[in-house]
Amino acid sequence: MSSAQLYDTIGATYIATRRTEPRIAAQVWAALGDARTVVNVGAGTGSYEPPDRDVAAVEPSALMRAQRPADAAPCVAAAAESLPFEDQSFDAAMAVATLHHWPDPVAGLREMRRVARRVVVLTHDRSDTGWLNRFWLTRDYLPEVADLVAGGPSLTDLAGAIGSRMEPVSIPWDCVDGFFEAFWRRPEAYLDEQVRRGMSVWARVGPGAEQRAVRSLGDDLASGRWAERNRDLLDLDAAELGLWLLIA
Repeated sequence: MSSAQLYDTIGATYIATRRTEPRIAAQVWAALGDARTVVNVGAGTGSYEPPDRDVAAVEPSALMRAQRPADAAPCVAAAAESLPFEDQSFDAAMAVATLHHWPDPVAGLREMRRVARRVVVLTHDRSDTGWLNRFWLTRDYLPEVADLVAGGPSLTDLAGAIGSRMEPVSIPWDCVDGFFEAFWRRPEAYLDEQVRRGMSVWARVGPGAEQRAVRSLGDDLASGRWAERNRDLLDLDAAELGLWLLIA
């Protein structure tokens, strides 16, 4: 299933839980440097688009485009692997939490490099299976995620495709953007179906795995088992769970 098809299926309530996390945004925007014109690739509903720059957006899903606020940047329907812009049209190209949905992420990155002088990408190191074990949700309740991330290009491969450096991104404990790992210190959030609908992982593992994981987590929260297993997290202000910036 393409990213457009996926989000046309699951994205109806996406804007309710997915929004700009200011501390992560600050890191992304700093990486853009002095870029004045920016294209946001896989832009979704417009989160993380810098308000003080001239932004154009690219999003293949009609449902996601329809949820963009009225004052959001103009958005065209296109895929990352075939951007409808001339060479070096922008000072910078950015992509946030979208690369893992692209059929050919290396081709998409090279397209970003073609149309912009600077590239900034927020993504996961899907080849680092260590984060699957560091994150209690995948380790203890949803091991199927390992199959979803298997076989894709490594972060090193992605960085090498555009000659980028890599910068780790911490996830604050009270992150306001409801992506998959955002609630690492607030486990009760994963029991909320609306919260889960803002995370593509649940649609990809299927309803059987989702229901099993939610039921097991609910039982462990009620019994105190989750707190006992994860007491070391409760005093942390931020966690590193495989989120990185690629900056070229």
